[in-house]
Amino acid sequence: MKDLHLLVGDVGGTNARFAIARCVDDRIVLEHHESFPAERYPTFKEGVAAFIDGCEVKPSGGVIAVAGPIEDGAIDLTNSPWRTSETELATLGLDPVRLINDFEALAWGAPIVTPDKLAHLGGPEAGDPHAAIAVLGPGTGFGVSALARDVHGREMALPSEGGHACFAPGDPVEDEILRILRRRYSRVSIERLICGPGLLNMHRALAEIDGRETHIDDPAEITETAMKDPNSPCGATLARFCAILGAVAGDIALTMGARGGVYIAGGIAPRILPFLKASPFRERFERKGRFQDYVGDIPTWVITEKHAALLGAARVAFQEAR
Repeated sequence: MKDLHLLVGDVGGTNARFAIARCVDDRIVLEHHESFPAERYPTFKEGVAAFIDGCEVKPSGGVIAVAGPIEDGAIDLTNSPWRTSETELATLGLDPVRLINDFEALAWGAPIVTPDKLAHLGGPEAGDPHAAIAVLGPGTGFGVSALARDVHGREMALPSEGGHACFAPGDPVEDEILRILRRRYSRVSIERLICGPGLLNMHRALAEIDGRETHIDDPAEITETAMKDPNSPCGATLARFCAILGAVAGDIALTMGARGGVYIAGGIAPRILPFLKASPFRERFERKGRFQDYVGDIPTWVITEKHAALLGAARVAFQEAR
């Protein structure tokens, strides 16, 4: 085990991250990190091959987390033209190699993220150590997973496509947002609002509701303006984004029975952390009617560890290497 060098990856719709995982004193260590825009290479295989070529010690096997559902060992990424399979990647000398969902990897990784890489967002400081945890969050898309636990310490990650569940409005403004988006989409999912492109959808819908025009076409401009001026229209958009994120997180906590805690992952939450902490996130998380006390006892955190999915992929890789 200690001499194994395993490839781990975290590939989303925008960026690809890779590292070599080793086990040192029963602790996972990630080395030779590399991150690059996915568009740099025409194919998934070429991106992986380029990383391996730059490694002094070649990995013998590995686990790569990808954004989308895995079917029969193959993936067609939801928000990217890339596609690949375990069979194709095995031709690079990786034996064994596994593809897993990116939020499945985050579910494995969240419990081993160090406390200094977790930002508390409300609720108790710790959850039930024997209960399930939920991991969810916005980036290029919206991911959802959970880690089921039993009293004997056994764990199992549950990949899902929960980001494509229907969006449920929580007040009259959100009723109007849904009505406006239904003109464009036959079905409005959570991901149509709570992700980078979704933030832009929301901003345009709120502008229409307010009877004003907007010429913003970059989600990053919305977050940057909101962080500088919370009272601006962009600030109102980001506050609504955080509120809906809280409502969705609370729904998923109920669905998964996630009394072990809810972890917010993805690329957006860490970048807007001060705004998120001051937002209605936690109030909407707990606004669950008769089950307000139930979710009130569930802690919420933002994962600020940028390699959390790689840590989770490494956990899976070493479990399978035993």
